[in-house]
Amino acid sequence: MFKRFLLVLASASLLLINGARAEESPATDLVLLTENFPPYNMAKNGKNFAQDENINGIAVDIVREMFKRTDITYSLTLRFPWERIYKLALEKPGYGVFVMARLPDREKLFKWVGPIGPDDWIMLAKADSKITLETLDQARKYKIGAYKGDAIAETLAKQGLKPIVVLRDQDNARKLVSGQIDLWATGDPAGRYLARQDGVTGLKTVLRFNSAELYLALNKDVPDEIVAKLQAALDQMRKEGVVDDIMAKYL
Repeated sequence: MFKRFLLVLASASLLLINGARAEESPATDLVLLTENFPPYNMAKNGKNFAQDENINGIAVDIVREMFKRTDITYSLTLRFPWERIYKLALEKPGYGVFVMARLPDREKLFKWVGPIGPDDWIMLAKADSKITLETLDQARKYKIGAYKGDAIAETLAKQGLKPIVVLRDQDNARKLVSGQIDLWATGDPAGRYLARQDGVTGLKTVLRFNSAELYLALNKDVPDEIVAKLQAALDQMRKEGVVDDIMAKYL
């Protein structure tokens, strides 16, 4: 009886250990996370959670092709908010997040594959706005809307412009039209695409203040060999015109 008890206890312990290992190690080579950031990444149903084939967009199509060419297995999940998936990719081995602006203060935090596409930073105003800007400093006297956790919002805050942030960037389109903000600091083409989805058109660009490139950011523990394979696949796709063809499908 005692031996049988010990055998059951040992079996239970083994199951617990194996279960813990399964939680620590992803079932695929990489766990990829993204957010609703049209036209680069978006849930087909428009919601803030989707997985695998229920996600599309420019970056999603490019990433899928990269992984197909390298035979690296992955899972793909779209979640909300951005701050959460950024933290997961930063802290968990085997995780990655896209698309992310490659900024100096982020450079050593991740391993990078890209660029996947451009993301110019612009200030949008209503069509009838009298605001004219030649420098970013001239925007200080206006109420500026931005997206919480985004590189644009972080940069403006560091420069003392005190942006009014929201959890969804598309909310700024309605805030701009209703007069709650004077300017919308967003990406191009993402901002215009989001505005059109909410029926807001005719916004005008009053300042283009930065040009950024968007990347797949991988946790620092991802092997260099995997990073190199993905980068080589993307470089070849660009040479073949595949990246341009994908972009043309959405824009």
